[in-house]
Amino acid sequence: MLSLLRPHPGPLHEFCLMPDLADILNAQQKLEGVASRTPLLSFPSLNEQLGGQVFFKAECLQRKGAFKFRGAYNALCNLSEAERAGGVVACSSGNHAQGVAEAARLFGVDAAIVMPQDAPSVKVEGTKAAGAEVIFYDRYSEDREAIARALCEERGACFIHPFNDPNIMAGQGTLALEISEDLISMDLVPDKVLVPVSGGGLAAGVSVAIHGSFPDCKIIACEPVGHDDLAASLEVGQPVETENTRDGDEPSLCDALLAPQPGNLTFEVLKDHVSSVATANNNDVLQAMAFAMKQMHLIVEPGGAIGLAALLSGAVQLDGGVAVVILSGGNADPELLQKVLRL
Repeated sequence: MLSLLRPHPGPLHEFCLMPDLADILNAQQKLEGVASRTPLLSFPSLNEQLGGQVFFKAECLQRKGAFKFRGAYNALCNLSEAERAGGVVACSSGNHAQGVAEAARLFGVDAAIVMPQDAPSVKVEGTKAAGAEVIFYDRYSEDREAIARALCEERGACFIHPFNDPNIMAGQGTLALEISEDLISMDLVPDKVLVPVSGGGLAAGVSVAIHGSFPDCKIIACEPVGHDDLAASLEVGQPVETENTRDGDEPSLCDALLAPQPGNLTFEVLKDHVSSVATANNNDVLQAMAFAMKQMHLIVEPGGAIGLAALLSGAVQLDGGVAVVILSGGNADPELLQKVLRL
């Protein structure tokens, strides 16, 4: 059941409830036959190299190339017919954009997505291909959420938040139910789950679902260097905004992980479930992407590779245990992939 009454950021609902395991199970039923059940992969040579047993949840193979479709579809499922009739609006650098666009297409409703001008072209093209209207903004001088909410007011549409929504969190958590089911079938208990984190919707849903089956498993949140706002927020006990937003002299490559701070709703979950935070820099991420392409035969985008980057760089140690790494997305621009192949 939904628990812990909290203010809701959407335009049509003043309050919402935090998701629990039952809500994630309900989302799983809604997504059955719609979202892909992505594989849990293991590579013996990598296990030997890292000194443990590591599995990869390949959400880069999910519909529209990322886990975001799960939450978006669940969010639209939980709108009334009247709400869907007004259309939906979202803001995203790309994966939530594509997820909402695809879910809206399946429901036959209009979708408008506010995207940064520098969003990867593959994500912009994927959003348009699903039939959504794309509205660009400058991420350095404009407030994407303010633009999105103004569109909602103007059009009578529903705002589908990228992370700070209980239905989004529940939908994302369904991938962790699949992880749990697969591990239980192998009589394995995970010691660690490495999950990318930005606003925290994925990490929140995954945490609740994993701890439903494996209460002692450590949830390790993975953030880009310069965008470790969850680490800073956990330190002070409330959501805080990242002050440093660069990786040395360069912007982070992890465009999917650049929310300035965790959501107030997601943080309420994460503060009780996350054991530690690991960071990876641009070079670590590029090396992880190269490893995934050459050794695992998977295309993983920068944000999706950050958990693998944390492992390969030594920021997280297996210590002989069982770990799961969530490869959250595979929507990388061809130009970046060409660079990765040359490493």
